[in-house]
Amino acid sequence: METMSADLKARAQALLSDLAGPAAKLREDQWTAISALVAERRRALVVQKTGWGKSAVYFIAAKLLRSMGSGPTVIVSPLLALMRNQVAAAERAGVTAATINSGNITEWDGIHSQVAAGALDVLLVSPERLNNPDFRDNVLPHLANDAGMVVVDEAHCVSDWGHDFRPDYRRIRSLLGELRPGTPVLATTATANNRVVTDIAEQLGIGADTETLVLRGGLDRESLHLSVLSLGPGSRRAAWLAEYLNSLPGSGIIYTLTVSAADDLAVLLKEHGYEVAAYTGRTDATEREILEKELLENKVKALVATSALGMGFDKPDLGFVVHVGAPSSPIAYYQQVGRAGRAADRAEVLLLPGPEDKDIWNYFASVAFPAEGVVRTILRALNPGRAQSTQALEPLVDLPRNRLEMVLKVLDVDGAVQRVKGGWISTGEDWSYDDERYTRLEQARSAEQQSMVEYTATVLCRMEFLRRQLDDPKLDAAPAPCGRCDNCSGPRFTANISAEMAAATDARLSRPGVVLTPRRQWPSGLAKLGVPLSGKIDGPAEPGRAIGRLSDLGWGQRLRSLLEQPDGPAPDTVVDATVEVLKAWDWAQRPRAVLTLQSPTHPMLSASLAARVAELGRLTNLGVLATRPDHVSVTAHNSAYRVAGLYGAWTVPEGLPPGPILLVDTLTDSGWTFTVAAHALRAAGADAVLPFAIAAVS
Repeated sequence: METMSADLKARAQALLSDLAGPAAKLREDQWTAISALVAERRRALVVQKTGWGKSAVYFIAAKLLRSMGSGPTVIVSPLLALMRNQVAAAERAGVTAATINSGNITEWDGIHSQVAAGALDVLLVSPERLNNPDFRDNVLPHLANDAGMVVVDEAHCVSDWGHDFRPDYRRIRSLLGELRPGTPVLATTATANNRVVTDIAEQLGIGADTETLVLRGGLDRESLHLSVLSLGPGSRRAAWLAEYLNSLPGSGIIYTLTVSAADDLAVLLKEHGYEVAAYTGRTDATEREILEKELLENKVKALVATSALGMGFDKPDLGFVVHVGAPSSPIAYYQQVGRAGRAADRAEVLLLPGPEDKDIWNYFASVAFPAEGVVRTILRALNPGRAQSTQALEPLVDLPRNRLEMVLKVLDVDGAVQRVKGGWISTGEDWSYDDERYTRLEQARSAEQQSMVEYTATVLCRMEFLRRQLDDPKLDAAPAPCGRCDNCSGPRFTANISAEMAAATDARLSRPGVVLTPRRQWPSGLAKLGVPLSGKIDGPAEPGRAIGRLSDLGWGQRLRSLLEQPDGPAPDTVVDATVEVLKAWDWAQRPRAVLTLQSPTHPMLSASLAARVAELGRLTNLGVLATRPDHVSVTAHNSAYRVAGLYGAWTVPEGLPPGPILLVDTLTDSGWTFTVAAHALRAAGADAVLPFAIAAVS
């Protein structure tokens, strides 16, 4: 037995050398996990810091199991960047790997054939594929029957206590339940505190018996040098980066909390001569792959990214991670900064918190799992015998499509609904709303937000603070300063910004003007809500303009402050910015009149601005487009419900003058208010409608 174990360990070491180079040595815990999976066919949960070598465990185990005649290993992996890196790593060790995800649809049939022929060592699957009806019914049973091992990578995604909950991950439990007895299962993550670890075990059923091996390592990252620099508004943080980015080592990632902030900051840094690019959820798959390669090859100084560039992106020599705005959780923060310094002696990790952080956290918290009444409405809208698409369900329930999809996936895993070809059906099974769990979840998220505030303000060791937040088992009750962070070793970055850079950046970010893209298609199902609109919008509103977005690095804070104040006349700064935006507007025909949408919160602000614009531009002031006395304010989130609530909402004046009308509102979010109002004005004879908002939400 000892000879067999020694031989297996030698083979594992040889495979590690192929994966990571001849200097790589098998860690003791790596060998413990590999031995448990290969020799004992056990289930294991490995919680180890980024860069520890979790992927080496499952690739080596997969290769060893295949050499013993086992079927392919199925790896459930969450991100395209992670899959690309993993396939490349597998090939280095002689592992035949393929991936099924949204970026390679044309290859799916061929990969399915490879699975059926037993030609693959490893199949990487995105969690979303597990609930695709065709994959679930035709491919998944084959995999469950033949799989040599199942790996759940980034397993914290299965837990809604984690920082990146994904309902598709819960489908994995069904896969595990259908495996042949004795099939080894490995779950891995770098970011899980005690609560998340317990929930992973519960959700996946991997901790249900004493045979499960749990390996948790220390989370101290000796290469990371943590700092916090409080600079204030977004313009000062952008100016600091423009002045000091080249002083940061190598290439790195600059994280922002919103897509618009990433876009704005990337543009500004490019104007200052830096090789940077934005990487967000709006970046298409092909472009993402190009940008990742450029960062890996140090062809860019930084990618300015949202959390879309996160788990699994592997650049061992990443020199720095900067956050412009704090994530809402220390766990999420640790996960993102873990991208840096994986194979470097030193990497700089810098947090630049902002006054808008809490507002952004609150926005994302507002789109969590909805109240029970909303979920019951979804269940009532479904029936067992007729499939309905998500699009068809939208007019029946007041949720945006992405939230509706998320709720349906949770209900699917809970057994209350089922996804089939053509959409969703009800199973007729009883379902109970876990109010206690969701209440505790809300409290936990609030506590994590407060912890993040405390992290920015602490005078104690920052690495120790993060390790305690993640319940690091290697950290005892006594203080354990890292000796590297700014609180342990003194500040390494100055808050000083040259007057020239501050002025140039402020001028750039203070340049007002955001394009508002018009809606071109009415939401489906409006007839069910009594609204006679459908299909393509006839003569849609022109592209509009706003002074800025609430999340902008430049105008964001000023606009938020303005809208937080009591209603009053438009200040000169807002009037001047409006005039500047109007001057730069490349409209086909100049407006002849101005009309104000009645604002429920700031009627004087918008009306006074319209009056000043009319005076300065010599436009006819048509006054206020008033809502009907019996109209109920629209609070809906779903597009169909918003349109239904806005349809017929205004008393449109008669005898509209010829020429385009500038339609002024205080705040725009979805764009439906402008769209429906423009439709009503055109029906009353307006030649064209030019939407203008003081602020846009995003």
